[in-house]
Parts: sequence; C-alpha cells; structure tokens
Amino acid sequence: MRFRLALPSLTVVLLLAGCGGGDEATTTTTVVRTTTATPTSSVPDEAPAVVTLYFLRDGKVAPVQRGIVTGPAIGTATLRELLKGPSTDEGGLATAIPSGAKLESLEIGGGVASVELSSALPSQAALAQVVYTLTQFPSVKRVAVGGRSAGRKAFEAQTPAILIESPVPGETVQSGFEVTGTANTFEATFNYELKDAAGKVIAKNFVTATSGSGTRGTFRFTVRYKISEPQAGTLVAYEASAADGSRTHTVEVPLRLE
Repeated sequence: MRFRLALPSLTVVLLLAGCGGGDEATTTTTVVRTTTATPTSSVPDEAPAVVTLYFLRDGKVAPVQRGIVTGPAIGTATLRELLKGPSTDEGGLATAIPSGAKLESLEIGGGVASVELSSALPSQAALAQVVYTLTQFPSVKRVAVGGRSAGRKAFEAQTPAILIESPVPGETVQSGFEVTGTANTFEATFNYELKDAAGKVIAKNFVTATSGSGTRGTFRFTVRYKISEPQAGTLVAYEASAADGSRTHTVEVPLRLE
C-alpha cells in the first residue's frame, strides 16, 4: 500500500556547536544527548508516512519511496529505514552503507542533523546517501556525521547529471503529472520522453533547469499524455551531445500510467 501523507516536521533537539561556510566545510561537533520529548495529543505515537530513501544506481544517488510507520521522530524512523538497504523489488539499487550499521543517535536543530552510527561510513557515496535522505526534510540543510558537516552540494560527484526526484520508480501517475529534480547539464538543458507499454513515445519536450554547465540547478515540468487504458510506461530523460546529438546521461523511471 502507498501512503500519500504530508511529511511532518522533525521534532528532535540538537545541542551542537554552530557551523558555517560552504558545503565543503568540515567541522568537529560536540553532541549532548537529550531524551525524546513525549508526543503531544496532536501527533500520534505511530502514524503512516511516505518518505524518500536515497540508494545508489551506478554509484550515483537514486531515490525510492517507502511507506513507513513513524511518530514524532520521523527523521529517526527514516534513517533506520535507509540502513536496512534496498529491497529486491527496487530496481537493482545498491547501498554503500555497511551492512548491520545501526543508528545510535540523531539530533536536529539549527538546520543541522547530527548523526551517530555504530559503523563509520566508508565512502563519499555512503555519506551522500545519508545527507540526501535527511535533507529531504525542510528543517535539515546539512548533516554532521563522523566529525564532518556537509550539504548536498558536497556530493556532485555522487549525483547523476539528471536527478529525477519525483515521480519515483513504480509510482502511479495521471496526465498532467509534475516532474521535479536537479540537473547539471550543458547550458542547463536536457530532453525527456514518455513511452507507453509498447515503447511508443506519447509525450516529449526539452527542459531548461535554473542553471547548468558546471552548476547544478533545479527543474520542474509537467507531462501530459493520452492513452486508451491504464498501462506501464517509462519516463526517459537524457542530454543530447553537443558534438553529435547522441544521448548521454540517460535516466529511466518506470511508471504506472493511469
């Protein structure tokens, strides 16, 4: 079952030395552990929510959504779900986070999420998964783990040239659905196609992100189509080579078309 609920705000307290500078900055943090506040009557102890988890495809971050049962500490529940790793039905995704890693603490405040894990993260790819997953929440701009504080900009090498964050693989959509994400392509442009179950292109256009050519920008566009009956479909995004027009940086998102 897929849940369609708004994500509640993270409500954990962080007592952390302030950190400034760009996303590449490093800092040493001192965390004072606090107890979790008692949930109020407006926030149930357990409630369903849909969250995005970032695993890896070809070494680059790739989002999936899962319905989880959570309470006020949705960040803690989300990170624990990430540590479980990808499932077999999530399209051949991988994880760089060590198997068996456990969350020891997560405290959030001042836009920074401070994380302690039972195992050190062995690579930039593993750290990117944690940073991308936690920064989906508006209250988190940076993540501090292993003595380092970083935001998404620190992981350009672990981010695909075209990152579609919505819709996610397997999602059911209707004509007029919105596509959002980030891109770092030549002159900030790329193309998309929507294919039906037979592989026929039923919608296509080009997209211009807010920036490109070395600087990652955001994009948002709407896809309209006509089909005779519900069926599987595929959203394909790609950059056309300036040299010969060939397709590069291709990403495919399988969908259910209604």
